Amino acid sequence: MVEGGISECVLAAGFEKMEKGSLGVKYTDRTNPMDKHGQVMLELRGFAPAPPAPQMFGNAGREHMEKYGTTALQFAKIGHKNHKHSVNNPYSQFQTEYSLQDILDAPMIYEPLTKLQCCPTSDGSGAAILASEDFVRKHGLESQAVEILGQAMATDLPSTFNGKSCIKMVGYDLSKEAARKVYEQSGLGPENVDVIELHDCFSCNELITYEALGLCPEGKGGELIDAGAVTYGGKWVVNPSGGLISKGHPLGATGLAQCCELNWQLRGLSEKRQVQGAKVALQHNIGLGGAAVVTMYRKMQP
Repeated sequence: MVEGGISECVLAAGFEKMEKGSLGVKYTDRTNPMDKHGQVMLELRGFAPAPPAPQMFGNAGREHMEKYGTTALQFAKIGHKNHKHSVNNPYSQFQTEYSLQDILDAPMIYEPLTKLQCCPTSDGSGAAILASEDFVRKHGLESQAVEILGQAMATDLPSTFNGKSCIKMVGYDLSKEAARKVYEQSGLGPENVDVIELHDCFSCNELITYEALGLCPEGKGGELIDAGAVTYGGKWVVNPSGGLISKGHPLGATGLAQCCELNWQLRGLSEKRQVQGAKVALQHNIGLGGAAVVTMYRKMQP
């Protein structure tokens, strides 16, 4: 509405109040939007007595391990990093730092995913004000504004279903395509980004998303976490909020929560978790059945 000139200033809001336990089938009187995804997994890996969502992403992790030699320890390091980040986020559902051994020793949900590598059941809400550049300048709000340099959405591709891959089934190609469009729109690439909030519903998906966003070549996500490249002192700080694993994942509010965190980071309002000198931020959000959205932000120029 803002980009089309219909409105100068709008409010976007999202919320979720989730039911207890793992995600399940809510409505049985209509087609399940993930029925084809489930069929792909069934054909490739079968179906185990485990919650469907961690099973889908866990199978993507298993495929990555088989194809590239990634280890369960490398996935656990992602859970360790995000829980450590959340200690400094007053909005995080969990604010406890766990040792790497704690992450590994937590109850196994679906190998290689232990409980502390999975997003929790969460309630929450988020909101953001979007305004045109003219509106911002007219009201003298430049010091509070963050620019959207690029934004793109990609929906399920043929490769999601015919790629014979659980990695593709959970949205790798969607994320890669949305990121490509955003890099093209903004004229910036991952090398220009300082801070990232990405959709770490499970540690396996964070590692796969490193590669989809172009932070490293395919198969090298494990090396990235080993090198400390995605935390404070590294090339990027990924999920300074604690991510979905620790901040929480109230589905309808998750994208706006990521947006809020990155706006605070670029405006220097993130207190103990502030990424020093952050000028450019990247957001990645995905949902199976199926779409991915990637957005590039920059602190508004005077």
